[in-house]
Amino acid sequence: MIKHVETEQELNELLNNGDVLVDFFATWCGPCRMLGPVLEELDAEGFPVQIVKIDTDEAPDLAMKYNVQAIPTLLFFSNGKLVNKTMGFQRKDQIQNFCKK
Repeated sequence: MIKHVETEQELNELLNNGDVLVDFFATWCGPCRMLGPVLEELDAEGFPVQIVKIDTDEAPDLAMKYNVQAIPTLLFFSNGKLVNKTMGFQRKDQIQNFCKK
């Protein structure tokens, strides 16, 4: 299930629990709206990575902490450590490859 996070504490609890894909997005962003259904499809197919969405308008402090300069921005964490970062719309296969350690 995709989780929506608004606080650093919520995010930290999830990051220390395996592999996590964080999607920094905004509701007004076209590419972000295109990415949403791709992430939902991955989640529905049993993607082995926890998907977390953070609205940059609701949590600007988190966006600043992770140096998000464009949206959508995807961050892949494994056991609390940032492993990979990319910006812009990504296809399903790109996301799957992006989340390989």
